[in-house]
This record gives sequence, C-alpha cells and structure tokens, in this order.
Amino acid sequence: MSRICAICGKKPLTGNRIVRHGLAKYKGGIGLHTTAVTPRLFTPNLHRVRAVVDGKSCTIYACAACIKAGRVAKPSRAKTAKAAE
Repeated sequence: MSRICAICGKKPLTGNRIVRHGLAKYKGGIGLHTTAVTPRLFTPNLHRVRAVVDGKSCTIYACAACIKAGRVAKPSRAKTAKAAE
C-alpha cells in the first residue's frame, strides 16, 4: 500500500525525535540538554474510502484532512441500493 493521499498527494515526511534532559533554567536548573536525536517518519492519517473517480465508484486512500474538507466525492447510496436489487 502506497502511503500517499490520492486527493492532495500528502506523503510521509522525515524528521527527528529529540530527547532533552535536565531542569529548565527558570525552574532553577542549568537548562535542558539534548541527549539523543533519532530519525523518525511523520506519516499522513490515511483512510481507505469508497469514492467516485471518473464516474465510477472505487476504493482510494485519502487523508483525514481531505475527507473532512469534503474533497472526496462519495458514491450515492440510492444507486448502490438499486444495483443490489
């Protein structure tokens, strides 16, 4: 499964997980010190949804932001109910 949104093209991004130890200066310590930097992956919140693409109903992977914004055209239930009969 490709981790790319079919609507907006959102894909995984790389970043770092930074570990800091110590007590902050304003709390009376000597300040925070970085003790570890580990690479990590920020992945988009993808969902498998049924959508209308080129007039046909198919399954795509769309991110939650596109679903909430209404960019995903869902198939009408009336057509699917008639097709089942």
